[in-house]
Amino acid sequence: MISDENIKKILAFRSDRDWEQYNTPKNIAVSVAIEAAELLEHFQWTENNPPSANEKQEIAYEIADVAIYLTYLCHDLNIDLDKTVAEKVEINKKKYPIEETKNYVKNTK
Repeated sequence: MISDENIKKILAFRSDRDWEQYNTPKNIAVSVAIEAAELLEHFQWTENNPPSANEKQEIAYEIADVAIYLTYLCHDLNIDLDKTVAEKVEINKKKYPIEETKNYVKNTK
């Protein structure tokens, strides 16, 4: 969860640079996808070994980039992320009931 204080800092950072003019919902969504791809790049061609301390910090920064862009998007579209996540969890509970999905591994052979 991002604190209200950090949300204010994120929005002020953008505003101080007059970047709102470039931050259309489409451009922000594209940026989310790019940053998510940069996050994924840290796991490309790796085994399931835990990342080193340095790699973990780099991964954390990529996650932060995704979170910053999502913060912009939620702010600009007036989306209450906390409320929406809670709603989506309830939707997923109905879509994926425990008795049908726990320990389920799809046979891909």
